[in-house]
Amino acid sequence: MAGYLSIKDDVAVAVRTGSVNAGHTVVYNGKEYRLRMIPCSFVNPKAKLCIAAGANVNVEVLLSEVELTGTHDRVKVDFQASIIEKGHIERERANSYLMGKIGSTGQGVGSAIEDRVRRRARLARDVEELKQYLDDVVMIVHEALSGGGNVLLEGTQGYYLSLYHGTYPYVTSRDTTASAVCSEVGIGPKYVDEVIVVFKSYVTRVGAGPLPGEISETEAEKLGLVEIATVTRRRRRVAPFNFEMAKRAVIANSATQVALTRLDTLFPKASHVTRFEDLPSDAKKFVDEVEERLGVPVTIISTGPDVFDTIDLRRAKGL
Repeated sequence: MAGYLSIKDDVAVAVRTGSVNAGHTVVYNGKEYRLRMIPCSFVNPKAKLCIAAGANVNVEVLLSEVELTGTHDRVKVDFQASIIEKGHIERERANSYLMGKIGSTGQGVGSAIEDRVRRRARLARDVEELKQYLDDVVMIVHEALSGGGNVLLEGTQGYYLSLYHGTYPYVTSRDTTASAVCSEVGIGPKYVDEVIVVFKSYVTRVGAGPLPGEISETEAEKLGLVEIATVTRRRRRVAPFNFEMAKRAVIANSATQVALTRLDTLFPKASHVTRFEDLPSDAKKFVDEVEERLGVPVTIISTGPDVFDTIDLRRAKGL
């Protein structure tokens, strides 16, 4: 979704928040990229790719993704992003409560954030390997906006994984709302024109925690809803689209638009469709119901794994 927007909207700067415990898969020009640090907007060769000050950087992962995407001259890491070190990963994986009861990804993110809160974290400015990538992301964003450029903030992890608003204690180590995305990047809310909340066409979850309406693995297989998580490679738990949960996420994030992904998984005949009128009737009905019940226009629909397997309804809806 972010990859498509970066190209379609000619994004000048893309900023990724969060950390390596949230993965995203991008398919572009026939190649699949599994990313945890580099913004999905890398597919736009003109976009600067920034890592926010509020992010937590695993240096090895970041550098490997720079190589994978060939983005050496475009990646900018904020001086104040904090570093995930080997000890953080070891500490987290040795914690039976986090790994067992909570179902942590074991990537050391929580331990790294804990050290940051204790004011003893190592920052990006302290890491020699990152020297060529260091920059002031706040000013990069400000200068782009001042010059009339488009900036895309790529939030990570779902609303219900928010440390404050999610299904505590089965949550991540940070807030995941749109407000928190702005905070991690270092810009105020008045800079934001649009908040696009991304919903999968059904609900998935990795690890422990409540999942209303959860279906069995056997039923998920019958429906073709089997997914493997990008980071942990664990099988995702599955439930039907939950309108009540979605409505709350819309409210809490002050969403102005809704993007729907995996429509083709729920409705196989929608696969690779790029015009709304060409969707099968049951898929159209579902999209219309989402828009009506959430009270926010559905503007972007993903119908396949490729960046361009996308239906863009923004112009049709006057956006």
